[in-house]
Amino acid sequence: MSELEVTQDGAVLHVLFNRPEARNAMTFAMYEGLVEACDRADGDDSVRVMVLRGAGGRAFVAGTDISQFQEFTSGEDGIAYEERITRVVNRLEDVGVPTIAAVEGACVGGGLAIAAACHLRIATVSSRFGVPIARTLGNCLSMNSYSLLVHHLGPARTLDMLLRARLLSAEDAAGAGFVSQVVPDGELQPALTALVEVLLSHAPLSMKATGQAVARLRRANLPDGDDLVREVFGSADFRAGVAAFVAREQVSWTGR
Repeated sequence: MSELEVTQDGAVLHVLFNRPEARNAMTFAMYEGLVEACDRADGDDSVRVMVLRGAGGRAFVAGTDISQFQEFTSGEDGIAYEERITRVVNRLEDVGVPTIAAVEGACVGGGLAIAAACHLRIATVSSRFGVPIARTLGNCLSMNSYSLLVHHLGPARTLDMLLRARLLSAEDAAGAGFVSQVVPDGELQPALTALVEVLLSHAPLSMKATGQAVARLRRANLPDGDDLVREVFGSADFRAGVAAFVAREQVSWTGR
């Protein structure tokens, strides 16, 4: 069974993040599979909607698989990683059909970026959203990912969420406008089906122009942030954070 399953049901392309034992944490191969799914959505005129969902009911995507960070030896590795995430996120953001993130459980780290790149998000009431890196890995985000969060949440809420390393509830996310609909646990599928039916009834070119216009506005004049990524990913704190996370130990931050 694939860690990322792409199937088509009529006019709907379904992308399933399928590592429930790891709360669907993303491997690099899964990121590349997501790009291929985006290409498929844009290359097949029969696809009218794309739905992203996590397997197992405990998580949409719980970030990137941290074990992959053990191979990083310098800040340049961090820059290459964040460039990969930017390419994947922007490709998803540019898909020409409406994209829906259907969230159950944890939507954190890279998972939050993936959900933010979708056009619409619906979630169950027990879902949680955030990027708690200030208390876990001690890394940072790319300028593109920071832009996504500020775009959706505003600067004050983004700073509060990241500096306090706290997770937003589904109600918090809905109040911020990030989530368009919150449903009781166990009732995601009927809500998702109803939303897909609405989108299938609307003008495809109108929706495509709307999605791409909003994406262009977000990315206009985006500044460079490689210096920030290089410093943080090249730090002793980041190496200690990764080691402690993998070993499930507490880390002591030094600021170096």
